[in-house]
Amino acid sequence: MIDQSVAQYIEKEKLFTRKDKILAALSGGADSVALLRLLLSLGYDCEAAHCNFHLRCEESDRDERFVRELCLHLGVPLHVTHFDTTRYAEEKHISIEMAARELRYQWFAELKEKQQAAAIAVAHHRDDSVETLLLNLIRGTGINGLLGIRPKNGDIVRPLLCVSREEIINYLNEIRQEYVTDSTNLQDEYTRNKIRLNLLPLMEEINPSVKESIIATSNHLSEAAAIYNKGIDDGRRRVQTPEGIHISRLLAEPAPKALLFELLHPLGFNPAQTEDIFACLTGQPGKQFRSKEWRVIKDREMLLISKERKEENTIFPFKLNIEDREYAPDFVIPRDKDKACFDADKLKGELTIRKWQQGDTFVPFGMKGRKRVSDYLTDRKKSLAEKEQQWVLCCGKEIAWLIGERTDNRFRIDETTRKVKIIIMEKS
Repeated sequence: MIDQSVAQYIEKEKLFTRKDKILAALSGGADSVALLRLLLSLGYDCEAAHCNFHLRCEESDRDERFVRELCLHLGVPLHVTHFDTTRYAEEKHISIEMAARELRYQWFAELKEKQQAAAIAVAHHRDDSVETLLLNLIRGTGINGLLGIRPKNGDIVRPLLCVSREEIINYLNEIRQEYVTDSTNLQDEYTRNKIRLNLLPLMEEINPSVKESIIATSNHLSEAAAIYNKGIDDGRRRVQTPEGIHISRLLAEPAPKALLFELLHPLGFNPAQTEDIFACLTGQPGKQFRSKEWRVIKDREMLLISKERKEENTIFPFKLNIEDREYAPDFVIPRDKDKACFDADKLKGELTIRKWQQGDTFVPFGMKGRKRVSDYLTDRKKSLAEKEQQWVLCCGKEIAWLIGERTDNRFRIDETTRKVKIIIMEKS
């Protein structure tokens, strides 16, 4: 019996207890209706949660009406919310599917806290797990992507992973429970639907028990993944620093490419990007790679990893204190790089602070000819991250000081100097 299988699965995976209040996601489809009916029949305290994404016109409203009538009939408290999913997807520049997922789970989390529920139960079943594994395999994945859907992910629990779609439909027919059908599930525009409607039937022609075989393989991989993940965690500790990944240490690992993938994949880098990053490890520094929120820079000894800045930070990481004094023959120019001394009469333009830019030049103190700032920083063996954080003090359009590094010779103190301007950098 399906109810016994579900009860045993809940207990085996420790999804929740009899004392817990459970929020059951209820779309109105067969899976979610079966989830609610099974949890109620097993004696769990349930409330239902329904999202109207307004993506299928009348069908979306039909689903909501069905859910309201079902919960009224069963005496189950129901929570309903409405989303402008299309607008959200456009604003976030993501797919409709991803937008619906984000909106759904954000609301579930808020509702769980408000209702003081122990968990949010969703209706993924065994066939969904098979489809997810195949989808990940098609897109490219590591070993963790071949484990299918997990029974528990934080507050999200999946009590129906032990049963198939066919068992769910048979159960609903036995108890004469109606449900609604999402017409988009019968179309093959979306990748998952293509797997469900086209790929899996073809695979079943080769092996009628292919779903069971895939699940069995996934279960075998779970134990292998435990060993694999332990190795990845050990490798992470050996190669990763607060700045990024130490290249020589990475290349000394038994499986450096796999380790690199597992370190970068959670940051949004896909397999093709990871391959490109790995290929550049022994090349010249300077290459950059970007995911949606992160950036990797190939430096000399490191893969520098940093969050993408949405906008330039205008808050200076230091402040400059200015002192003016009369020049005296016994004045000694300090060697402290945090202090800069200038002939005050030569600083005729407005003093401003900015980041250095490509094409910037200055005349380093003690030299006569101009030098590119980029070349100076390279000669100083500055990393790419350090270069990006280099600020300059400008007098008009000219650079007077690479702050914390070197002043410009054109503004130096000499035998004609009468007044001295001392600028002291204090780090915030």
